[in-house]
Amino acid sequence: MNSTDKKQLRAEAHSQKPVIMIGQAGLTPAVLAEIEIALDSHELLKVRIRAEREDRQTISQEIIASTGAELIQMIGQIAVLYRPNPEKRIKKAAPAKKPKPKKAFNNRR
Repeated sequence: MNSTDKKQLRAEAHSQKPVIMIGQAGLTPAVLAEIEIALDSHELLKVRIRAEREDRQTISQEIIASTGAELIQMIGQIAVLYRPNPEKRIKKAAPAKKPKPKKAFNNRR
């Protein structure tokens, strides 16, 4: 992914709130499963990692390795992840039917 794509994704993520929060229990299989579900439905995801600096780095690397997502940005406790969903791309690419224009009633006098 090039820098312009990452810049655009950072801009999109700016207004979002963290969807997943990793607390004192750390990165559990249940949390990883939730991250997978969230990435499938949202593609772009903010994760709040409540841990020490070194632990945040290792947790974010574990998430990236296990989910196949890409780390877009890491600021403090917030990590922004992106993983494209090919099924969403197919649905977006399908042409949408245009609604037929409503006929106006000109019978009024």
